[in-house]
Amino acid sequence: MDGNRPPLISFIIVNLDTEKLLLDCMESIRSTAKGLDYEIWVVDNGSSDGSVRSVKEFFPDVHIIENRRNAGFARANNLAISNAAGTYLVLLNTDAMLTVGAVRTAIGFMEERPDIAVCGARLLNADGTNQNSIANMPGLLTELSNKSLLRRIFPRRFLGKESKIDGPVEVESVIGAFMAVRKKAVEEAGAMDEDYFFFLEETDWCLRFQKKGWKIYHHPGVRVVHLQGQTAQKNLTNARIEYWRSRYLFFRKNKPLAARAALRAGLFAKLSADFLIALLGNVLTLFLNEKKKGRLRIYSAVLLWHFAGCPGSRGLRPRAPGE
Repeated sequence: MDGNRPPLISFIIVNLDTEKLLLDCMESIRSTAKGLDYEIWVVDNGSSDGSVRSVKEFFPDVHIIENRRNAGFARANNLAISNAAGTYLVLLNTDAMLTVGAVRTAIGFMEERPDIAVCGARLLNADGTNQNSIANMPGLLTELSNKSLLRRIFPRRFLGKESKIDGPVEVESVIGAFMAVRKKAVEEAGAMDEDYFFFLEETDWCLRFQKKGWKIYHHPGVRVVHLQGQTAQKNLTNARIEYWRSRYLFFRKNKPLAARAALRAGLFAKLSADFLIALLGNVLTLFLNEKKKGRLRIYSAVLLWHFAGCPGSRGLRPRAPGE
């Protein structure tokens, strides 16, 4: 980076106890972004696995923000966004690895299209197969039915990993494992909404960009390997509760009262049915199937969370002292 001018790109990575993934992600930046003018910001959310020490050892030029506890995904990103100097912000999950040319393609596309706020990537599994990289805005249809079925019945309306996408396409939202974001758009629409602790913060952000007249694009030529959900996988039950909370929050912020009521009633009915089916499946297998038992534990926890009034003390958000 030329010290006399701001960088073109600010990479922003939020980390929580994923040391090896973080280092691999940063190495993918170093090896694929050669020749680009960039800086890297790492926001650590209170890791205890030596992540910060390793970053300082192997990437001494990186900017590090050290939070004492888990501040959440939106808040952590915003801490870096407020300090980042790049014309473009590239938000990366620690479990996302850039391929050669990915960032150059995304930024080049956005340079040609000044109306674009966000460019998302084609997310790939480790074996090179496609993941879902595009997200529709949550609505009653998407949340109360089967998303995979919607993608098959209405492939033009609901784009998914099965869709054949040959070139850049305008979408409602992208999966936040990789987001190239124009800093000017952030200055107009604001940073991420910190009411979201984890899940749907990028979807809400995309909606706010669109309300300001900006466009969101998926670019299949921007290829990023995504190892998917490493943070959430550590505590699936709390992650599921947090997802439900974020879903209710999105509707409360963006939908009319009738839709919010219909969502809660419909989701609770669906959850109750899923719980009963899971319970029956466990009874029939004498509770010997670990996968079925895990599913039952999750449904049970989410049901109990509802019966308790959806308290903020449950989920991924750490409890404050004294709670």
